Amino acid sequence: MKTNTNQGVLERVFRLSEHHTDVKTEVIAGVTTFMTMAYILAVNPNILSVTGMDRGAVFTATALASFVATLLMAAFANYPFVLAPGMGLNAYFAYTVVLQMGYTWEMALAAVFVEGIIFIVLSLTNVREAIFNAIPMNLKHAVSAGIGLFIAFIGLQNAKIVVDSATLVSVYSFKGSLEAGTFSSEGITVLLALIGILITAVLLVKNIKGNMLWGILITWALGIVCELVGLYQPNPELGMYSVLPDFSSGLSIPSMAPTLFHMDFKGILSLNFVTIMLAFLFVDMFDTLGTLIGVASKADMLDEEGKLPNIRGALLADAVGTALGAVFGTSTTTTFVESASGVAEGGRTGLTAVVSALLFGLSLFLSPIFLAIPSFATAPALIVVGFLMVTSILKVDFEDYTESIPCYICLIAMPFMYSISEGIAMGVISYVIINVIAGKAQEKKISLLMYVLAVLFILKYVLL
Repeated sequence: MKTNTNQGVLERVFRLSEHHTDVKTEVIAGVTTFMTMAYILAVNPNILSVTGMDRGAVFTATALASFVATLLMAAFANYPFVLAPGMGLNAYFAYTVVLQMGYTWEMALAAVFVEGIIFIVLSLTNVREAIFNAIPMNLKHAVSAGIGLFIAFIGLQNAKIVVDSATLVSVYSFKGSLEAGTFSSEGITVLLALIGILITAVLLVKNIKGNMLWGILITWALGIVCELVGLYQPNPELGMYSVLPDFSSGLSIPSMAPTLFHMDFKGILSLNFVTIMLAFLFVDMFDTLGTLIGVASKADMLDEEGKLPNIRGALLADAVGTALGAVFGTSTTTTFVESASGVAEGGRTGLTAVVSALLFGLSLFLSPIFLAIPSFATAPALIVVGFLMVTSILKVDFEDYTESIPCYICLIAMPFMYSISEGIAMGVISYVIINVIAGKAQEKKISLLMYVLAVLFILKYVLL
């Protein structure tokens, strides 16, 4: 009786039947999304610690910022999107702003905080919502497909299937790893990732509930077996760590005191500070908009006009999350593209987000378990989700070249430039220029905001 009562409460709060989903589906989706992005708990402290920030404090700040921001997403918008300190933005924070430009990490945190406050204002005044609505429907489908290629590329890199080479990228060499003696530490994980892709694909074809999550768990389990029997030998120098949870340090939560409220606003009026803050602002805004467009489009959440209901709540959650993350002591908090993995599992409401948020909260106490999930186990899920998102390209009108060529440019820019925001910028610029020169601008009723965005994007490339 109590279970039915709880399900009734969840139904009323998240309107599950209205979104054609149920509690079991949402829970699986939430766990899947968390598993595909749990790597941020290990990666973010490693990246930010090069600035001198305390690694333990950054871990706690990362988990807490993700927990709070994702709960806000569920509360403000009832969407299955999960937030955490963003990749790319954390590297810009550490390697460019602090190490290259010479700012202290405290000043970089201040820039992130100011960016978050500006975002809150922009979200409340409909500016970000207007930008979302101004982007044409075909371009929105292209963004979704482009993100598919982008996260598939991330998955291929995480699994080391694709590696750096003289031709920029190439496929991993098993022969080379055998000759170098690294097969048992690196090559075996690449092989496991390839097996994981096939396992996840078969589970998808068979329509097994929770196929992404099962793919991650089975691949991880295979890694554990390989380590126990000696086929896989961890080598920290190559970035290959044990896949067995390490409880030797207990389950204590690292103190956040070394980073909490450590923002330095001394240089806030300088031109350099403003430039840094605008860079954070630009990348975060269009990464978030791109993720919302792409994932919502794939989940059929957009209405007939291509608008996303409750987008103001989603953008506000993202903005408040960024400001709070800076207070806690971490780089920009943003909506994660890995949310697509939960949506692919059927997640459609804020209950998916709540489940992911609770797991981020739990990770504070069970960090050894979550930090043991290897990238080669989560990579197959990203690659298969990439396939599901690329199918959005079928909705683009390829008969009209003034639509399809900008969509193509947007599509290829995301993986090749390694940025969702750059893909949107290229798509918007080419859409406006091609339609204006072709004399189709009036016929297409291109909004004034699209012209403004195109000019701003061009200025960004000229000035920044």
